[in-house]
Amino acid sequence: MRYLTARKRAEGKGASHTGTEHHWSMTLSSVALAFMVPTWLYIFGSALGAAQDEVVATFARPFPAILTALVLVVGMRHFAMGATMMIEDYARGTARKLFIIFAYSLSAVIVASGLFALIKIAL
Repeated sequence: MRYLTARKRAEGKGASHTGTEHHWSMTLSSVALAFMVPTWLYIFGSALGAAQDEVVATFARPFPAILTALVLVVGMRHFAMGATMMIEDYARGTARKLFIIFAYSLSAVIVASGLFALIKIAL
């Protein structure tokens, strides 16, 4: 005989048993982005409108380059997870699968092209 209540069996698990993990992952990435994006915007804003060699010199330094890479990777991962959650709520069937593949592919292409450009600038 089981002495667990229905609430105790369900605690920490959503319908797909990953809701809590997804929520914490989204929370963690949003907090990280809340600190990184304003700093990155300050660096990017100070380089905006400058001559090309000044911009290259700015992003060739380690801190702006690493921060830009982190904003790209964490931001696009956050986007892909959020878009997937939205698609799962509103789409069904094959369209759902195609939209999820498109969201992950779009974020991967943006990360790859951004990191490629950053590496070209930094090296």
